[in-house]
Amino acid sequence: MSVFCTAILSLGVLTFTSSAKGAQGSVPISIACTTRGAYYKENRVDLLCPPHCDYSQLSVWGSGVYASVSSICAAAVHSGVINTSGGVVRLQKSPGQENYQSSTANGIRSLPLSRWMTSFSVSTRPTKKKAAKSGKKNLKVNKECKADIAFLLDGSWNLGKRRFELQKNFVIRVTNSLGIGPQGPLVGIVQVSENPKTEFNLKNFTNSKDVASAIKNVTYRGGSTNVGKALIHTTENFFTPDKGTRSGYPKVIVVVVDGWPSDEIERAANLARESGMNVFIVSVAKAIPEEQKMVPDPTYMDKIVCKNNGFFSYAIPNWFGTYKFIKPLAQRLCSYSQMTCSRTCYNSVNLGFLIDGSSSVGDANFRTVLSFITEIVKSFDIHQIGARVGAVQFTYNQRTEFEFGDHLTTDSVLNAIKTIPYWSGGTATGEAITYTTKNLFGKLKNNNLNVLIIITDGQSYDDVEAPATVAHQSGTVIFSVGISWAMEQELKAMASEPKDAHTFFVRDFPMVYKLVPDILKGICKDYLAVAK
Repeated sequence: MSVFCTAILSLGVLTFTSSAKGAQGSVPISIACTTRGAYYKENRVDLLCPPHCDYSQLSVWGSGVYASVSSICAAAVHSGVINTSGGVVRLQKSPGQENYQSSTANGIRSLPLSRWMTSFSVSTRPTKKKAAKSGKKNLKVNKECKADIAFLLDGSWNLGKRRFELQKNFVIRVTNSLGIGPQGPLVGIVQVSENPKTEFNLKNFTNSKDVASAIKNVTYRGGSTNVGKALIHTTENFFTPDKGTRSGYPKVIVVVVDGWPSDEIERAANLARESGMNVFIVSVAKAIPEEQKMVPDPTYMDKIVCKNNGFFSYAIPNWFGTYKFIKPLAQRLCSYSQMTCSRTCYNSVNLGFLIDGSSSVGDANFRTVLSFITEIVKSFDIHQIGARVGAVQFTYNQRTEFEFGDHLTTDSVLNAIKTIPYWSGGTATGEAITYTTKNLFGKLKNNNLNVLIIITDGQSYDDVEAPATVAHQSGTVIFSVGISWAMEQELKAMASEPKDAHTFFVRDFPMVYKLVPDILKGICKDYLAVAK
C-alpha cells in the first residue's frame, strides 16, 4: 500500500471535531503524541505536546510546511519549535500542496508526499509582555481541587436585576474560595434564560481575579427559567476539549435557581448523568406554600442532581447572609471522591498486571502477552486522578516493572509496557501474588477499584489459593488468564467469585487477543457492582 493511501486510511477517523480558537493567552489544549494536524479545523490553535513521545513511531510528511496527516508533536520537534521534553506549539493551518519535501532535522526524518489536501506549520506561541509589578499578592491555586466547573446562573425575569447582582457576588465569592488555576479548578459561566448563553468558557480565564471580573461583566438577560435547555446546552456544547475541558478532571455543573424551572428537566438531567456530569443544584428562596401550585414539577430538585443523596443539593434561604454557605459549597465542588457521576470503570480502577516471565513462555510469546496487555490498557483513562496501571513480572522471583504512580498518561504507560524485558526462569505464581498484593497494591491508597490480571502459561510450583484468598480479602478483584499448559484448577483457585466470570483460557498465545472484550466487560461489571 502506498504512503499516500496509508495516510488516507489513518486520517479517516480524525475529521469529526469541535472548533478550538486557542487565542493568545488562553490555556493550550493538551494533545497526545499521535494527534495529527487534521484533527483541528481551526486556522490557528495553541496545543501542548506531552514529554517523552516515541518519535520513532510517529510519521511526518514535509519540511517547514507539513501535510495535515502528520503528527503535530513530531513536526514541532522536526522544525525545532520544541524538543523531546514537549511544550506549547502554535498550529497554523494552510492550503494543501502539490509536493512535500523530505528532510532530516533534530533526529526526525520526514517523508516526501506528492500531494495532500491541507497543510499546517508550527511555531512557538508569542508570549505576553510581563505586567509591571503592582505589589499585589500572587493568587493562590488549589492544586488539590481537580474539577472543571460550569456555573449556570439564573438570569430569568423571576429573579430580577437586583437579585441577579447578589447572585453574581455569591458565585464570585465561591470561585475565590476554589483557588482557580491551570493545575487546579477551572470555571466557566452559562446564563439560564429563555435560551441559554455561554458567557465564558473554562479556558478563557485561569485565575480567580480574572474570573471575578468576567462574572461582574455578565449582563442580565431576562426570560424564562429554562433550566432544562441550559443543562442540555452545557452538557453538549460547554464541556469540550477546545473550550478547555481537561482529561481526567470531573465535569461539574452547578445549577443556581431562585424559584423553580419553567421547562421540563427530566430528559436533560438524564442526558447530563449519562454524559458523566456531576450536577449540583443551589436552590435559593424555594417556593412558598401558596406558590406550590405554580411549580410544574415539585420534584425537580431530586431529578436534576447527579444523585439524590443530599450531597448534590444545596438550599439557601435567601440571597442575604450567604457568606456562611460559601466555604462548604466550595469544599463540595472539590470533593473528587464523591463525584460519582463522572467515575466510571474506565477512569476509576487500579489495573495491575502479573506477568509470567518463565522459560516456557519464550521471548516471542512474551511480546505477544505485552501486546495483549496494551490492548486492554488502551481503553482506560489514565491520569493522576483517573485510572492507574502497574505491572509485576514473575518467575521464581518477582520484579516490579513499574508502579501505579510511575506513569500517569496512556502514552507513557504504553511505552513502559513495550519496553518490559523478558526475564526467563521458573513459575512461582503464589509468591508472586503475595508480592504484588503487598508491593504494588499495598503502596497506593485511593478510591479506585483494585483489579489484578494474572497471565500465565503453566503450572505453579507453589500454592496459589491461599495468596489469592488474601488478595481477595484485601479488596482486589483477580482475573486469571491461562494460555497453553495453564491448569484450569489453578486458574479458578486464583480468580475472584464468580469463578467462571473471572477465569479465561486459550490454547495458543496468538488467540489471547480475543479475550480483551470479555475482560473489559468483566472489569466494568465488577466496578458497577461495587459502585452501587
